Amino acid sequence: KAVKEGRRIFDNIRKFIKYTMTSNSGELWTLFLAPLLGLPIPLLPIHILWINLVTDGLPALALAMEPGEKNIMQRPPRKSDESIFAGGIAFHIIWVGLLIGGLTIGTQAYEIYTDSEHWQTIVFTVLCLAQMWHVLAVRSDTASLFTQGLMSNKLLTVAVSLTFILQLAIIYMPFLNVFFNTQPLTLFELLTGILVSSVVFFAVEIEKFFKRRKMRR
Repeated sequence: KAVKEGRRIFDNIRKFIKYTMTSNSGELWTLFLAPLLGLPIPLLPIHILWINLVTDGLPALALAMEPGEKNIMQRPPRKSDESIFAGGIAFHIIWVGLLIGGLTIGTQAYEIYTDSEHWQTIVFTVLCLAQMWHVLAVRSDTASLFTQGLMSNKLLTVAVSLTFILQLAIIYMPFLNVFFNTQPLTLFELLTGILVSSVVFFAVEIEKFFKRRKMRR
């Protein structure tokens, strides 16, 4: 029981690091690459503060309550000198961070090209929601969310739902519009943000699919 609990705790520490560092990587790529591509700075300081405190914070803390994976006691012991970034975590942080940044900048470029007055709010929303999709996908290194189920970590489901509701409040409540410098989005714009950001979830699920196939060999 002690070994099982120790493995669960260590796994959850790795998931916490994987999620938070990928989120930060996505923000950095977005802020760094947009000006290089001739685009305006995509986010305001208040947006970055919101992402770091709420979008990153609540779901990341909920990952600590993730239950142990089904195969947790079938795995061989890890090497004592193994890096916390072993098992492809470093690569995941880079490529998913680039994907989040690419989706965000692509959305920004398209919305500016189509003369959208709400482009910054849409970009802000895509970046926030992409991280919500990501945290749902990184609950396991190999198991699909469709296998795990949303209710296997109720605290995380609540954290993601609450973050989404708070994001909607920022978009649609007038006094928060003034504070966060956001504008109400149309239903089409909101659905576009949800759809674009969901690419992150399906990309990570595909990554896990290939990991499962490799493990079966």
